[in-house]
Amino acid sequence: DVLDPERLIQCPYNKHHRIRAGRFPYHLVKCRKSYPEVAKELATCPFNARHLVPRADLSDHIMKCNDKGILEQDIVNQSSGFQREQMNAVSTWQAPPCEEDWET
Repeated sequence: DVLDPERLIQCPYNKHHRIRAGRFPYHLVKCRKSYPEVAKELATCPFNARHLVPRADLSDHIMKCNDKGILEQDIVNQSSGFQREQMNAVSTWQAPPCEEDWET
């Protein structure tokens, strides 16, 4: 189950590290500092910061990333909801009374 916080994930910086999913973000920060040379060779997925891939493979990863679909669907849902709100919105704004008389 991908949502299980107890499942083990392999560290992209050291293949011998297997970390529980719930601790994985913290481990990535720690390992990035411990392995700066490996960190230079990896790129972060724009859809999920837990996805670290070799820089040369980033374009391919972006095309296939499962989290891309979730993000795109969220954007579509938000924009269609915004359009509905715009269509249903009726302005109730009224100008405040003006006591100035520029002619005098």
